[in-house]
Amino acid sequence: MPPSAPGSRTPATAPPPLPDRPLDPPEQVSTVAVRASGRHPLIYRKMCEGTVEGSRRPESGDLVRIVDRDRVPIGYGLWNARSQIALRMISRGPDAPGRGFWADRLEHAVALRRDTLRLDDVANAYRVVHAEADGLSGLIVDRYDDVLSAEVFSLGMYQRIGPIVAILAEKLGTRHARVSVDARIAEAEGFEGRAASSPDLPPKTTIREHGVRYRVRFETGHKTGFFCDQRENRRRFASFCDDRDVLDACCYTGGFAVAARVLAKPREVTGVDLDENAVALARENANLNGVKINWIHSDAFHYLRQMHQNGRFFGAIVLDPPKLIARREDWDEGRKKYHDLNLLAMRLAAPGGVFLSCSCSGLMPRDEFLDLLRAAARRAGRTVRVLAISEASPDHPFALEAPEGAYLKAVWMRLDPAEGSETPTAPESE
Repeated sequence: MPPSAPGSRTPATAPPPLPDRPLDPPEQVSTVAVRASGRHPLIYRKMCEGTVEGSRRPESGDLVRIVDRDRVPIGYGLWNARSQIALRMISRGPDAPGRGFWADRLEHAVALRRDTLRLDDVANAYRVVHAEADGLSGLIVDRYDDVLSAEVFSLGMYQRIGPIVAILAEKLGTRHARVSVDARIAEAEGFEGRAASSPDLPPKTTIREHGVRYRVRFETGHKTGFFCDQRENRRRFASFCDDRDVLDACCYTGGFAVAARVLAKPREVTGVDLDENAVALARENANLNGVKINWIHSDAFHYLRQMHQNGRFFGAIVLDPPKLIARREDWDEGRKKYHDLNLLAMRLAAPGGVFLSCSCSGLMPRDEFLDLLRAAARRAGRTVRVLAISEASPDHPFALEAPEGAYLKAVWMRLDPAEGSETPTAPESE
């Protein structure tokens, strides 16, 4: 890294470099026996019998050979004695995976996005690696123009992230990289999990999708920085917005709101979010596209209740809250929040209005989400016709062996007054 120019300011603490554990296996690979040999790539600690006699005890993060209780080979995985998920399967072949194996797997992931889905034709931002679906459990990588932004969920992947993004950068022509680890994940995996980046990582970049431009700021962004999983849903939602008042509740950095204003001809567009930094970036995104949007810095619950009191209605509403059920312990509270948010949003739908309700909680099954939408509609006095149910953009596939990877549910509805009721007006406060 070149020295600072005269008069420039050097950061007090430079970001740590990307971890660079080699991808080639060690000369001696430990062997671990497991009780079951199912196809799911995650093997929990309670299913492990331990190290096979005569094999050295593996360190957390090590590549290990996996056999069943009869010592029949199963494949290879990354070991972590500190985690409830003790093993993450990497390969089921007879040979220990080396750098060539990793390069081939990453090549297949890139080919899906570029050759099969042809995403470069519509966007310069998309998911490149989607964990289990791409055979790389514990790792997701998004491309934002010339930046690779990774989020890791396992110690083994964190240790190897440097060589992994180097291979991806060579295939994609990107120049910068960063990695982040959620604090809960780091605690569960038993390591510090510090964010790291290439030394010249820019603080922001500009991406495009379907002709809409967005700014991504890495320091304040959630997850990898942007939500590519809603790419196709953003475009589809815009197709319902002509000549309507549009509300993007929980708008984050304005993805749906900006797409609606750029790709359609709505009467008015409003975006609401509690995150002040997100609203500031949403405003920047509107300016980047030369469009006018009403941005509201507010808690969505409070705003929706206030609009209900004011008798305000919208012809197109999208509700895309953050993950409200991150752990099983969050179930009761998270389900109630989903119900209440949808109830409040439904009350603001004009007769014949379109309502897109989303949940990114993988622990919330689709049928359970539909049940709470049904309950919310009854309380809101609305007749609901489900037009479609969509999922994440196709660069976020899921493996049949790991169906929990199909985390995103997007329910498209037309809302009308319940049969026998009057056209909705603003009822009294609750």
